[in-house]
Amino acid sequence: MKIYQDFAAVYDEFMDNTPYEAWGERLDTLIRKYGVSKPERDAEGLLDSERNLVVDLGCGTGTLTELMYGKGYDMMGVDASGSMLNVAMEKKEASGSEILYLQQDMRELELYSTVGTVFSVCDSVNYLLEEDELLEVFSLVNNYLFPGGIFIFDFNTDYKYREVIGDAVIAENREDCSFIWENFYNGEEGVNEYDLTVFVRESGETFRRFTETHFQRGYTVGQMLRLVEQAGMEVAEVMDADTGEPVTDTSQRVYVVAREYRKTQM
Repeated sequence: MKIYQDFAAVYDEFMDNTPYEAWGERLDTLIRKYGVSKPERDAEGLLDSERNLVVDLGCGTGTLTELMYGKGYDMMGVDASGSMLNVAMEKKEASGSEILYLQQDMRELELYSTVGTVFSVCDSVNYLLEEDELLEVFSLVNNYLFPGGIFIFDFNTDYKYREVIGDAVIAENREDCSFIWENFYNGEEGVNEYDLTVFVRESGETFRRFTETHFQRGYTVGQMLRLVEQAGMEVAEVMDADTGEPVTDTSQRVYVVAREYRKTQM
């Protein structure tokens, strides 16, 4: 079953409490601290233009992509869902931004040049259910990074799926749309399944119902750091995504900053 199809139309409404502004500030801080990209659009030369490119991998409806564009970065957004990208394109038209959007599965990432920064947030990489898929994506990202460029990503930990979400049921009722989120965690396989049922008002008291089933895998910090290094990058920083402090055994979401370094040694 394809995901983020019908859900794309109401995604932003259900995500209206997401701290995008805080995420954008953190990304900007990390890029300035570790990266080669600069929030300037007047750089001259081909190498400068590649270095300053920033890719939002798994950009969804483009909210964060637009926010980072507003901070001055030359942005590209990549997502597998055409429905999500349609919403992103509507935002682009409304804002007048010059963001380039590409419909691609991150496992088949194909960019036209190197880029200074790639970031992937909101647990996009948790949709990769096998380590070899993660390694493939990390290797592709590394391949397209400008010398010294960085990859910033977050992920939900195995602890979160196992101990926090578990077999929970979440429901939310709004005036024009509602959802029921039924969560199931398979401890033996380490895979989290959630069945999403959404009701959207079409006219009057008539609602349309649709369902989507999502699968994600929880990973440990150790797994992620090993795969980052196997892909040819070095780890610059790891932090608890909620606190910004060092990771603990009860961290639910983790940020990793990885840097390309081998191209500079060639």
